[in-house]
Amino acid sequence: MIDFAELRRGMVDGQVRTNDVTDPRIVDAMLEIPRERFVPEHLRTLAYIDDDLVIRPPSNGTPARYLLEPMILAKLVQLADVQADDLVLDVGAGTGYSAAVLGRLSGQVVSVDDDAELVAAANATLADLGISNTATFQGALTAGWAPEAPYDVIFVNGSVDVVPPALLAQLKDGGRLIAVVGRGGAGRAAVFTKVGTSISERVVFNAAVPPLPGFEAPPRFTF
Repeated sequence: MIDFAELRRGMVDGQVRTNDVTDPRIVDAMLEIPRERFVPEHLRTLAYIDDDLVIRPPSNGTPARYLLEPMILAKLVQLADVQADDLVLDVGAGTGYSAAVLGRLSGQVVSVDDDAELVAAANATLADLGISNTATFQGALTAGWAPEAPYDVIFVNGSVDVVPPALLAQLKDGGRLIAVVGRGGAGRAAVFTKVGTSISERVVFNAAVPPLPGFEAPPRFTF
C-alpha cells in the first residue's frame, strides 16, 4: 500500500524546503493537504513528483490543463505574501489543490475555472476534506470573479502572455496579483501591486510553467 504521507514529506523536504520556501505556514499546508486527492486516480502515485501533472488531457482543440509542480506552486504562493484575513481569488483553480493551500493561509478563497467538470471535482474534493473557506465557480478565466471583488490577492495558475486589465481591476488598493508572464524559458514570476490607480510590476524569479488558456497576447499588425 502506498504511503502518501511519506511521499508528501519527501516532496516538502526535497522540493519545497530546498528551493527557498521559508514560510512555515506554506510548508505546513503542503505537509497536511493530500495532493493525491487532486489528481486523476490513475496518476495518484505520481502526485508528488517534481513535475506538472495533467488534470485534463487535450481534446477536440481544447488544450490540456495542469496541476503546477509543487516547488513552483510553493514559491508562487510565498510570493503572494498571503495574510490570515486576506480574500484571495484563485484563477484557473483546476481540481482545487491551489485553493486548498491558499485556504490554509487566508480568510477566504474564491476560485474560478472555465471547465465545469473541474469545478465540480474541486468543490467535491474540498468539501470532502472539510476545507470550508473556499468556493469554486465556473466562468471565463480572464474575467476573474467580479461579484466578490476586490481581492487582497489574485493568484494565476499557469503562465500568461498578458495580464488582463479585468483582473488587475479586481485588486484592492495594496493588493497583489501573482502570475508567470511569458512561456517556457522566457517565463518570469512577477508580482503586480496596486497602489491607488497605479499598477507596479516586480519580476522575482524565472519559472517555466504550462500556459493557461485564454491569456494569449493579441496578434500584432505588421506591414
